[in-house]
Amino acid sequence: MSNETSRTGDLLVRVGAIVFLVGAVGTLVTVAPLLLGLDRLPTPAYFVSMLMGVGFVIAGAGLLTSIAAQRRQARSAA
Repeated sequence: MSNETSRTGDLLVRVGAIVFLVGAVGTLVTVAPLLLGLDRLPTPAYFVSMLMGVGFVIAGAGLLTSIAAQRRQARSAA
């Protein structure tokens, strides 16, 4: 396996994981006041929670890109 092929989707997977983690932390921060009986955070704070889904989609795109590159390499080797 060439070095370039192994890195084809790696960057997208890493970025997706980081975005997902930011969204997960945002979710914990926005839900904690509700569980602790404190005042709600402003509505825009809840949009940070949506980053979990965005990160998941980005990581999935990286995974599919990596799979496609490996298939192309396998077909050219055969």
